[in-house]
Amino acid sequence: MAASLTSSLSSTFSTLSLRRFSLLPTHQQPNSLSLARPANFPSIRAQSADVDTTFFDNLDPDENNTFDPPEKPEDYVPPTSFDEGPPESEDEIAAAYEELYGPAYSGVSVLGNDVYVMDSKVKKTSSFGKVKKDKIRDGFEERVVQVRRVTKVVKGGKQLHFRAVVVVGDKKGQVGVGVGKAKEVVAAVQKSATNARRNIITVPMTKYLTFPHRPASPGTGVIAGGAVRIVLEMAGVENALGKQLGSNNALNNARATVVAVQQMRQFSEVARERGIPMEELWK
Repeated sequence: MAASLTSSLSSTFSTLSLRRFSLLPTHQQPNSLSLARPANFPSIRAQSADVDTTFFDNLDPDENNTFDPPEKPEDYVPPTSFDEGPPESEDEIAAAYEELYGPAYSGVSVLGNDVYVMDSKVKKTSSFGKVKKDKIRDGFEERVVQVRRVTKVVKGGKQLHFRAVVVVGDKKGQVGVGVGKAKEVVAAVQKSATNARRNIITVPMTKYLTFPHRPASPGTGVIAGGAVRIVLEMAGVENALGKQLGSNNALNNARATVVAVQQMRQFSEVARERGIPMEELWK
């Protein structure tokens, strides 16, 4: 009796010791996640009367149902594929973009200066690392007023550049003066021509191709010299009298001529400002 009790106790203590000091659990329980329902969350349960199941009464879940598409009409024409259509032209693509995103920027600023005139009409071709530009054909003629060498003193020495003054005009009342600098004479002339096209002004003239203020008689010609004569000839003036007083700087004289021309007005503009007919201006 004592021996059986001793063996049962020893087996019980050995089992307890293994369960107490064992590194592995005796049994594993599956992981579970429990969410607590909020206190104010209402309980919603679907009622059998709210669910309509009459649609599924005549359907067999084991039956293989095939899709039967409707018949196509007689005048049906299938659309062409994206790749099979004719290629769109650049005008059609531009019209589509304008329809989606609005008209593109034309390059004409608020002041009327065509700032991108060179980009649309200059053809660039590379040759031996240099860029060649064709002559612009927009109805404006170019005339070089002056080309000078200018130097810039830097830490490493002097940098030699060329400055060009160019006057452009269509000889129909449009003229502009520009200046540009570059390491080569050709590049300087091109830059100054671009700058001149951005500064185009309209010259007021009469039917005798002279100025409305102190007009010259027909057959007088352009009596002026230096940059003044070039500006007037490129504007289309054929009868005018002018004289330079003071400095002989070609750029300053060309710009001064443009400023003087801008201050002139036609007879119709003066009569409109005064509110009187043109015939009363000479009374």
